[in-house]
Amino acid sequence: MSNMSYCRFENTLADLRDCQEAMRNNSNEDVQELSVIEFNSLVRLIDLCGEIYQEFESYPGCIPEN
Repeated sequence: MSNMSYCRFENTLADLRDCQEAMRNNSNEDVQELSVIEFNSLVRLIDLCGEIYQEFESYPGCIPEN
């Protein structure tokens, strides 16, 4: 099911945080137990996050300054 346009980013942010937490809490052994499809999706998710960051890193106000 897709997100409604008015809450797409809010819902996706919560899902990404859930994925981040799962990645932080999982050991290498847990990652090895993922199905091939789930592991490939993990790798693709990380790649996509990098692409999104690069594409919008110069977008004013989009990337918080440290």
